[in-house]
Amino acid sequence: QQKHHFESSCYLSSKSSVSQQSFSTFKTSSRLKTSVKTEKGQEVVKLSPLPKRAKRTYLAMDKDKEVIGYVIPVFRAHEEVRGLMEARDDDVTEEGINYVAMRNLFVREAKEAMSVRVEKKTRTVHIRESAERVALSRTMDEWSEFRKKMNPDSLTHHPEFIVKPRGQTAWEGKNVKLHCTVAGWPKPRIAYKNNVLIDAEAHPEKYTAESNYNMHSLEIKCDFLDTAKYHISALNVKGESSFFATVVIKGFCPEYGVTFETTIIDKFEVAFGSEGETLSLGCTVIVYPTVKKYQPEVVWYRNTPLKPSKWVHMNWSGDRATLTLVHLNKEDEGMYTMRVNTKSGFNNHSAYVFVRAEVEVEGVPVAPLDVRCHDANKDYVVVTWKQPAMEGSSPILGYYVDCEVGTHHWAQCNDTPVKYARFPVTGLVEGRSYIFRVRALNKAGASRASRVSEAVVAMDLSDRARLRGPSAPWTGMIKFTEEDPTGVIPGEPSDVVVTEATKSYVVLAWRPPVQRGHEGVMYYIEKCMAGTDTWQRVNTGMPVKSPRFALFDLAEGNSYNFRVRCCNSAGVGEPSVATGEIVVADKLDLPSAPGNPVATRNTATSVVVSWGASKDVKQLIGYYIECNVVGTDVWMPCNNKPVKQTFVCHGLTTGANYVFNIKAVNAAGYSQSSPNSDAVVVQAAIVPGKPSGVTLLEAVKDYMMLGWSEPAKNGGADIRGYFVDYRTVKGDVVGKWHEMHEKALTTASYKAENLKENVSYQFQVRAMNMAGLSKASLPSAALECKEWTITVPAPGGLHALEVRDTSAVVLWEPPAFSGRTPVNGYYMDIKEASAGDECWKAAHEKANKMKYMKGLKAGSSYVFRVRAQNLAGVGKPSAMLGPILAQTRPTKEIYVDVDDDGVISMVFECSEMKEGSEFVWSKNYKAMTDTSRLTRTRAIFNSPSLEDLGTFSCVATNTDGISSSYTLTEELMRLLDISHEHKFPIPFKNEMAMDLLEKGRVRFWTQVEKSSSACQVDYVFNDVIVTQGKKYTMNFDKSTGIIEMFMDSLEVTDEGTFTFNLVDGKAKGTTSLVLIGDFRALQKKSEFERAEWVRKQPHFVEYLGFTVTSACDVLLRCKIGNVKPETEITWSKDSIEIAEDDEEAQKIERQEGELTFNIGKWIFKQEIQEEKGQKKAPAVDVPPPPRPKICKKDAGIYDVFLRDDRGKDKSTFNLTDAYQAVMNELFRVINSSTDIQVISTEHGIILYSNVTYCNEELRVGWLHDAKIAASERVKSGVTGEELWLKINEPTEKDKGKYSMDIFDGKDGVKRVFELSGQWEQAFEEFQRLAAAIAERRARVVGGLPDVVAIQEGKSLNLTGNVWGEPAPEVCWTKNDRELVSDDRYKLKFEHGKFASITIATVTTADSGKYALVVKNKYGTEAGEFTVSVYNPDDDENKEKKG
Repeated sequence: QQKHHFESSCYLSSKSSVSQQSFSTFKTSSRLKTSVKTEKGQEVVKLSPLPKRAKRTYLAMDKDKEVIGYVIPVFRAHEEVRGLMEARDDDVTEEGINYVAMRNLFVREAKEAMSVRVEKKTRTVHIRESAERVALSRTMDEWSEFRKKMNPDSLTHHPEFIVKPRGQTAWEGKNVKLHCTVAGWPKPRIAYKNNVLIDAEAHPEKYTAESNYNMHSLEIKCDFLDTAKYHISALNVKGESSFFATVVIKGFCPEYGVTFETTIIDKFEVAFGSEGETLSLGCTVIVYPTVKKYQPEVVWYRNTPLKPSKWVHMNWSGDRATLTLVHLNKEDEGMYTMRVNTKSGFNNHSAYVFVRAEVEVEGVPVAPLDVRCHDANKDYVVVTWKQPAMEGSSPILGYYVDCEVGTHHWAQCNDTPVKYARFPVTGLVEGRSYIFRVRALNKAGASRASRVSEAVVAMDLSDRARLRGPSAPWTGMIKFTEEDPTGVIPGEPSDVVVTEATKSYVVLAWRPPVQRGHEGVMYYIEKCMAGTDTWQRVNTGMPVKSPRFALFDLAEGNSYNFRVRCCNSAGVGEPSVATGEIVVADKLDLPSAPGNPVATRNTATSVVVSWGASKDVKQLIGYYIECNVVGTDVWMPCNNKPVKQTFVCHGLTTGANYVFNIKAVNAAGYSQSSPNSDAVVVQAAIVPGKPSGVTLLEAVKDYMMLGWSEPAKNGGADIRGYFVDYRTVKGDVVGKWHEMHEKALTTASYKAENLKENVSYQFQVRAMNMAGLSKASLPSAALECKEWTITVPAPGGLHALEVRDTSAVVLWEPPAFSGRTPVNGYYMDIKEASAGDECWKAAHEKANKMKYMKGLKAGSSYVFRVRAQNLAGVGKPSAMLGPILAQTRPTKEIYVDVDDDGVISMVFECSEMKEGSEFVWSKNYKAMTDTSRLTRTRAIFNSPSLEDLGTFSCVATNTDGISSSYTLTEELMRLLDISHEHKFPIPFKNEMAMDLLEKGRVRFWTQVEKSSSACQVDYVFNDVIVTQGKKYTMNFDKSTGIIEMFMDSLEVTDEGTFTFNLVDGKAKGTTSLVLIGDFRALQKKSEFERAEWVRKQPHFVEYLGFTVTSACDVLLRCKIGNVKPETEITWSKDSIEIAEDDEEAQKIERQEGELTFNIGKWIFKQEIQEEKGQKKAPAVDVPPPPRPKICKKDAGIYDVFLRDDRGKDKSTFNLTDAYQAVMNELFRVINSSTDIQVISTEHGIILYSNVTYCNEELRVGWLHDAKIAASERVKSGVTGEELWLKINEPTEKDKGKYSMDIFDGKDGVKRVFELSGQWEQAFEEFQRLAAAIAERRARVVGGLPDVVAIQEGKSLNLTGNVWGEPAPEVCWTKNDRELVSDDRYKLKFEHGKFASITIATVTTADSGKYALVVKNKYGTEAGEFTVSVYNPDDDENKEKKG
């Protein structure tokens, strides 16, 4: 047996550490070097003859290329690989147990395979071992991938949660353990967060953290507050991964189910402090019941919640809350509120803190306040502040802005004072922090510096946002950018705008360019005087970094253009688009003066001041209030911080007499002071009088409705509410008084609930104003709580106004409850106070809502009562009002005034006004809420209209019932005319005059001096506007200014006043002529002239007009008189005479002095055939059309002329102007349509209605729940005079109500039809007809194939069977084109059933799509088939070529 030795070497690539640690013998690309020893001992070395890319084989061959056996490949580790593996043995402990085990296994197997064995195997064994070799190759690939992972260069990877933590729920006191498994290399670090980072080592009693073999856990000893979402974060150098787990702890909450009551005692009062001092506010808080470890939340407010700072310190000791204001400043002034929040609600307390301003030098202003920084950028910031309350001995000239550039080193930012309360500071150093302060300056000097602003960093907005954003823990970020060494010139900026413009500076803003490169850009600003082309660079020394810039030293009043250029190291870019001309001037105006202030007494040291807001003010900051003791010249500020609403001025001297004024302030400065208020004495407001007339309005089993009358005197302040007390009554024994509610009532009625049935109660009421509670009212009668059986409760709140000697106005409030049905009216009873109950009498017969009583006796006293009425009847009377003495007080009545400026107002004067009295205006006895239309004694109409009609009344409060009213009726129109005349008069050359013309006609005319083309005239007779028509003819020649109005005659009804009202833009003018007194003589003269003219010549008794007959014929009709046979009558249209041989002449008829022209008469057109001797058929023999027609073509001016030797007359009718009136009358006749009917067809259901005549302008709409939209299934239309709606293929959804609206543009008719009632019958009829039609519809029964394949040259003959009743029409088509029977196509249709087509010799051109189409009146159908003609020779040639 010969022994053959085979040796195989595998050279590993050394390009990477991965290839050094892997064995890829099967994957090597090295050529196989073979050495074989023969029997003679000669060694032959050959290279394998296989190509490089041939698949490697392991079959052993001899030199004759005969297979002698299968060679098992030998795997030997390269010496370099083994050396590398031995050198890394020291790192085994760091690489992990699994890594070491796999590596040693891999090396051991490699060392064992060192020898070459040559064996002969059978083919079966060879195939089996070949499969094993493939499996071994797969295993080696997996090992290779593993080695790649174990390579230090590719081993590192980001953390990955293999086992994620799970949320848990546990009871309080138990332990919760969060588990997770995290893979990653290097080994990730694990952190736990619960809003804040959890440090387990710092709190071992709370947390226990463990980490073993990539398994991590956190054990928590839980209490109720540990309920949260826990954040588990894993981090290494490759990145971060995180996961969330929610832990819910259940347990007993000590405050659960407890209702807390919070009481605040030892409350802080209104406090005063001076600048620089320290002020503390505090309250004691009692929370009941006391729960261990439970503390309420205490929040302090000054408009918004306060936060602890170096100026504000807060403290809560468990029962006392304290707020300390360190180093007081004017910013600290305001309303302070302490709010105590518990789970059951909240309680709070508020008081105002005043800060007195201090000045170091007399006469200098007070320091500004509220300094803030806005729009900070790299080298730019805007500083704003608020002006102080006191300007000092002279007005403020301006402000200096200082900034801190170092520790306690201040630098002045502006050389000259700025007037505006805002200033742009430029030239800041990027990245540096700045704080600012402001000083005010007047002639006496500079003020103290304000409180410093919050620190601001000169930084780009994007950089600031990045700094504010969160950063990942334990890592950082390094950005590498590759700069273009050549650089990129930046593009041009965009959107250059002026954000601020004053006479001191202008601020520009723009957007950075899109093209800027990787480096930052800076900017150059250029300016140009308006009207020139010379651009000048502003910042030549240093470009700016921020997209903002403030320009100073500009000439006030001049106009400039601005533009911006970008620059960087590569150069300067193109300029931006110019801003356009900007005027250097103040854009913000000073605010207007506020309205009149009103001072009202409050307490012994305070007054409530209210005022009207400044009008048309921009950027309002607030208002400052000043007070002055009457008799002195010293004005003192009431507030040192601007306010925006009604203000309570504290710290006043009791008993002193004060006046107040108001100043508004915005960034531009102060407004003018308002007028001084009326003097008010500082003293506590008087409590109101006690209410009266406590009555029962309604009673049910467990509640009673009470009502009472307001106090007669309110104590000089508004009534803020009422309080009701009650007590039980049992016989003569009464109980103690108890409060029924805690909060004040806002109405004079109350629903007393939770009472006991059949128990009697008494009630009393107290009123409250800002001064306190009034005395209790007289107790009511004993009222039993049981359900009433009366129809309606009694009204309440009776009071009398406008009491005079013989009249009075009595008002009342409706019942709080209407009873069983709503109240629809009231009855009032009256009697003299001294008369008995039997003397009550009704004041009126019909129900009313208020009553103006007349017929009273002067000097007598009266009492009143009111009863309510609803559908069930009249209820019980109210409490009595009175006694009221019928006596006129010495006062003036309201009158209406129109001043020289055209302002309409109502004026009420009262000489008995007392301190605290006010005028209360109302309209229709309802209070007027629009205070802008009211002054102290006037009600001004800003824009009077018809909505202002009504009764206006005014009551002087705190007096003995002084009041008056005025009813404004249509006289408002007269007042408006007077007002307009005062504002815009129109001059007349002469007033209106009248002339008497021939035929008895009358001419009214006037002439204006000048007018525009837009001037309009209204012709008025007795306050009614008249228009052009039969009676009146108007003319206005605007070139001459002559205005005329003609009347054919004067009648008895024409006696009155004729007026011309002119409107020319805003200007108005009026001229009138009164025909009263001598009118009768003028009328007789006109009648005589008319009679003389009629007697002498032919004339029109009735001028040309129109009428519409019941057949919808439109007739022009007139009546004539005093005509003779020789009188010529001529018709014309649009100045074209209608001749006798015209077709239009056949529309003219004359009967007994009446002429008619039938516009819509249909004329049958016939040609006169003179050459044939035929005569034209008479019109009566011609059949009329379906209906007469009229359209816009018939519009025009129609004239009728009467002429003979005695004279002539003319009548004209303008159908163009009257066309719409004619159509309206025509539509009125048309709208008499029939009811909607239903009919069924084979296609569906039809709803229809017939009209007398249908015109194209008639609009018809169909509705079914909503408007029906046209579609293939539902259609609507008109056929002749039938209006129809077709519903094809109806379904159940089509049931319901249908309506048809006929609209002519002015009026309409609606027809409604309920289809549901006839649905079954109509639907069954439709189905029957559809089935019948389907049977009779034309169709192709059979006989035609789908596809016909025929050889070229053959004959084609096809016959189709058709059916239909009546017999259908038949046609054949090819490719959708109809075929005609000829020599090529033989088409036949026999016996009405068989249709055939024959093609004698077919060609390839006959291939295509054919169809047999059958049609009758019931439907159409097509039988389609395809014909394919082939040539056998062509098919054989194709086979040979293939």
